[in-house]
Amino acid sequence: MQRIAALVGIVFAISFLCFSLVHILPGNPVNILAGPGATPQAIAILDHQFGFDRPFFEQYFIWLNNVLHGNLGQSVTAGSVRTYIFGAFKVDVGLIVISQAIAFLVAVPLAIYSARRPGRLLDQVASTGTFALFCLPSFVVVIWAVQGLTVANHVFPAVDTSPFTTGSFLTQVDQYLYALILPSLVLALGSIALYYRLLRSEMALTLQEDFITVARSKGLSDRRILWRHALRPSSVTMLTSSGNNIALLITGLFIVEVKFALPGIGYELISAINVSDYLTIQGIALITSITVVVVNFGIDLLLTFVDPRIARA
Repeated sequence: MQRIAALVGIVFAISFLCFSLVHILPGNPVNILAGPGATPQAIAILDHQFGFDRPFFEQYFIWLNNVLHGNLGQSVTAGSVRTYIFGAFKVDVGLIVISQAIAFLVAVPLAIYSARRPGRLLDQVASTGTFALFCLPSFVVVIWAVQGLTVANHVFPAVDTSPFTTGSFLTQVDQYLYALILPSLVLALGSIALYYRLLRSEMALTLQEDFITVARSKGLSDRRILWRHALRPSSVTMLTSSGNNIALLITGLFIVEVKFALPGIGYELISAINVSDYLTIQGIALITSITVVVVNFGIDLLLTFVDPRIARA
């Protein structure tokens, strides 16, 4: 209950900060909505219509009530902010889910077998390769991926936004995945390096513990020891870091989305900033912030199942 209460408190604090964003930014959202030729009378009418002539805290509670009912306001260029954001959000969800699935599927087995045989060729190659990935900025990887796999060899489409803007998702799943696979691979590279290095280090220490020696003395196979007894206690640090890593991905997707012209949250945020669409900026900040909090809350719950000692702490 304490965790849930803390989660609710954090969400309300985030909502207040995101609402304050419109009042901190220069200019007036009503001037954007009214247009450059609006008269002072028209601006005053819109101020009253949107409640901007009311006290700050009264505006906040009215806005919060609208948000709780699913109303994030009206975008300057795209109508309903809620529809606009959630239409873009499915791109971000796809990128993060696919990239993290790739990262775990590659990093976990690689780290386990490298820790099992430290200093061998596989361990040296994997450690060197993941260290190199840490040194490469994401925009460099994006350029190489686009140039090598799209422009030069035409393995993946350069720009294909049709699965996100037309038709039903259920009828275009294959096109949706095909359009996301290359940007997801780009995003997965940094995660692979992070998860591999964390898990490999923890696994190497766990394999030296007394309970592993006892398991071996009982005649258990190396595979069973690695996957059943050593992986669980070794994965706590990796899972904890995955929450922060996913949060960084959510807030840093715009580089990949802009380069691949994917209509995700990051891409739409840049578009909203360019036209001073304050309500869309506010809505994106709110949704992404709450998503980060919920993801980290879910990781905390997962950790209590992986290591029950965390729940008792």
